[in-house]
Amino acid sequence: MALRIRDGDYVPGPGGLAETEGSETLLQNVLFRLTARRGSFPFWPELGSRLYQLGRLPVAERQGAAEQYVAEAMAQMPELTVTAVTLEDDRLRVDLRAQEQTVSVELTVEGG
Repeated sequence: MALRIRDGDYVPGPGGLAETEGSETLLQNVLFRLTARRGSFPFWPELGSRLYQLGRLPVAERQGAAEQYVAEAMAQMPELTVTAVTLEDDRLRVDLRAQEQTVSVELTVEGG
């Protein structure tokens, strides 16, 4: 279980803050790691991804860089296996497997 986050803020729930469970917790953790800028947390510099840097690269290099950046972001979650990373224009889709669960996330990336 974890506290539910929406748009960077904790979500209120009955008697306090709302919590997540199961695949929702996993999905929230994945999205947080992919959208947080790597190096922006001084006490945890390896948290986050460099996906925000994709727009600085030539178009031909972006797919490979996206795969690398996703792998870096997920490295601290050894229970997950990245099964696919697909970048089309500014849409990124990441497919992951955790034990018996599969999770897919889609997000918009700058300059993708």
